[in-house]
Amino acid sequence: MKNKITALIADERGNIFDEAAEGVGRVGEEFFKLKPEDLIKLPDSADLMFLPARRAVGYRRGEFVTLKGFAVSVILPQGYTRTHLPSFRRTHDAQILPLYGYTAVVVYKDELHAAALYTDENHKWDPQHYNTPALRKLIRRVKHDLPENRIVAQVANCSLKWHCLTAQNFFYGRWECGVPTSPTCNANCLGCISLQAAECCPSPQSRITFKPTADEIAAVGIYHLSHAEDAIISFGQGCEGEPSLQAENICAAIKKIRAATSRGQININTNAGFTAGIKKIVDAGLDSMRVSIISANADNYQRYYRAGYKLDAVKDSIRYALDNGVHVSLNMLYMPGFNDRQSELDAWKNFLDALPVQMIQVRNLNYDPDEFFRVMPADKNFVGAKNFLRELETTFPALTVGNFSHYVK
Repeated sequence: MKNKITALIADERGNIFDEAAEGVGRVGEEFFKLKPEDLIKLPDSADLMFLPARRAVGYRRGEFVTLKGFAVSVILPQGYTRTHLPSFRRTHDAQILPLYGYTAVVVYKDELHAAALYTDENHKWDPQHYNTPALRKLIRRVKHDLPENRIVAQVANCSLKWHCLTAQNFFYGRWECGVPTSPTCNANCLGCISLQAAECCPSPQSRITFKPTADEIAAVGIYHLSHAEDAIISFGQGCEGEPSLQAENICAAIKKIRAATSRGQININTNAGFTAGIKKIVDAGLDSMRVSIISANADNYQRYYRAGYKLDAVKDSIRYALDNGVHVSLNMLYMPGFNDRQSELDAWKNFLDALPVQMIQVRNLNYDPDEFFRVMPADKNFVGAKNFLRELETTFPALTVGNFSHYVK
């Protein structure tokens, strides 16, 4: 039937087929039959991926059944928040999955659909703007303008090897530009994208191995902020650790930058656990701060970040930034069945009552869901992704909920 929601399976060569079973999604460790209101048409630039050593699960004759083929997932572009994970059962030889944001995908009305929400619109992050034929020439030009600057060499490599968008923006001369500064970190995140244990899944990027000087940071900042459209420089990139650990160099660089230009926005992406460093950077002239966070519950926070600081330190940093006029966003790492539980929602309401940040950026957490729920506590009291996000927006009407860093005028 055309309007039936049908499961997908893949063979060992990655060929994908629909299956004579109803489509199923997973929230936490529970399976759910997918409904039309759970689905959106597969977005442009989404990528299909089959999951090795994981048999797909469908719904047939009143029960959830293991299908013959492998599970199929979709990786969504930015701007979309998944509501359901792919449904599967691991085989005995299953290895941990690479670091991607796995999302349930099915056939509905003869088209591929994903279990997701469209949560933010920002043309600046459209893939068509990146990896263009002109990129290598632009990199050569900037290297000529800023010779022997190690940050330039780093973000050039990130642009070409890892296809990092904020790195590429530096060479395109526009929008948000990543400025990596720190080879070290004060957390050991479960899903760290720049450093993973050798026996785990490989990181999708390589962390910088040097500490940029204040002059190197300032040169990149002045170059970008002086001419780029809606210019932002951001410390705290995927190819580094925690930038506030390099507070002395960042502070000195900010002062040099602001002595040269008042244009644009200076931002830090941070775990905000090193409050002394954050305070110095705020005092030096920071405009905006995006804080990586997965839970407003202290115990759950620590299970994920495995940090040398506590959630209270993060709160202290946010409070200081807000009190000093810094625009604060939360980079909420999102896993269906974890964030959208009643206990997590209650904790977030208390957090946001005390710390009225301006924005939450919901980001699909790139991690194997089985490994995630092996570490994080189980709880079946789900409110669902839609209800979770709607409740935050209703309770805090001044709060913007989206996916992207927005240029602060």
